[in-house]
Amino acid sequence: MTMHDSLWINATLTMITEDGLPQTLENAVIGCRDGLITHISSMESLQHSAYEMAKIVHDVQGSCITPGLIDCHTHLVFGGNRATEFNLRLQGQSYQQIAQQGGGIMSTVRHTQEASEEQLLLSATQRLKQLISDGVTTLEIKSGYGLTLKDEAKMLRVARKLDSLEPITVKTTFLAAHALPPEYQNQRSDYIDLICNQMLPQLHSLGLIDAVDGFCEGIAFSTDEIDRVFTAANTLGLPVKLHAEQLSNSGGAVLAAQHQALSADHLEYVDEKGVQAMADSGCVAVLLPGAFYMLREAQKPPVTLLRKHGVPIAIATDANPGSSPVLSARLMMVMSCQEFGLTPEEALKGITINAAKALGMDKITGSLALGKAADLVVWDVTQPSELAYWLGGKLAKSVIKAGNCIYRCDIPSS
Repeated sequence: MTMHDSLWINATLTMITEDGLPQTLENAVIGCRDGLITHISSMESLQHSAYEMAKIVHDVQGSCITPGLIDCHTHLVFGGNRATEFNLRLQGQSYQQIAQQGGGIMSTVRHTQEASEEQLLLSATQRLKQLISDGVTTLEIKSGYGLTLKDEAKMLRVARKLDSLEPITVKTTFLAAHALPPEYQNQRSDYIDLICNQMLPQLHSLGLIDAVDGFCEGIAFSTDEIDRVFTAANTLGLPVKLHAEQLSNSGGAVLAAQHQALSADHLEYVDEKGVQAMADSGCVAVLLPGAFYMLREAQKPPVTLLRKHGVPIAIATDANPGSSPVLSARLMMVMSCQEFGLTPEEALKGITINAAKALGMDKITGSLALGKAADLVVWDVTQPSELAYWLGGKLAKSVIKAGNCIYRCDIPSS
């Protein structure tokens, strides 16, 4: 009679309803087989004993189960750190001023180029384990701190190794259009040519790229320059996404929509024209409260406009050594509510199903549904809104990836 590999019983399940909002199913059962969800029901509707239906039964005693968290925007592979710049910002210097002085992204580029592949893998693995213990089962990792063919390849290989060595799904994003290397300061067009004609096709041919990104901003690249990169990506059949309107309204959201981008990210300065374009194209808005907070920004993303036009809202850590040294996806739920005015339900949706949409993965993960990946988190809470309420602490009791436990907190709750 065994029909499932595992069953979790006496659970409070967080389901996504037809109107797109999370709702709870109490006193419930969820089961999996071969890495996929194969059973969802109430305890009362079980026709047989749970212990007859599955090889392994977990009684979670009322704990809340959500989909595994999805961190859809990270820069997790990098060398060094930028704690010194943090001190400079505390003294009043802006992100732009630090970047113009040779700090910022270029500081991390230097450290990343100097680091070996083994060093990058070790440090990224340590950061990844922190995210897993916080409930993350899928994440994206960008390149963009290499800026040469050799070093961009090095970063992407590390991300691919994390996917194969660690029990988590890692999607890679090529971000050579992140900053202009010093040697190309008077040859901007030549660097874009390098990206489009050499880096992108060669790294794609090696199977290292899942998507292509760019930084569209006054301190980075123009819409015309990013358009060239995206056109090259489109030719190769690669999806695109964009760092857009973080520090100013540069027209990046409209450009992203024109290229059918999976997402436009940051968006503090996006206007209604950009929001409408995103809505029309199905582009996800990825909000990054960690960077907003650490940079002490005052301009908030226009959440009301995004809601008005029905743009899906995702949230992510933006984990990076400079503007968002964040290693907690759940903390981003708290901050998106506190800083941006999201509801706890929107925050949970933003780091599950909408984050899956931002990676083009919403058909296979991001919600508790039959046939989807059995990526789950059992939380030490009884209602999902608590995930956006508790500031800090390890609330994940166990993290399940494709039906297998990849993290377990054995410290009893008091």
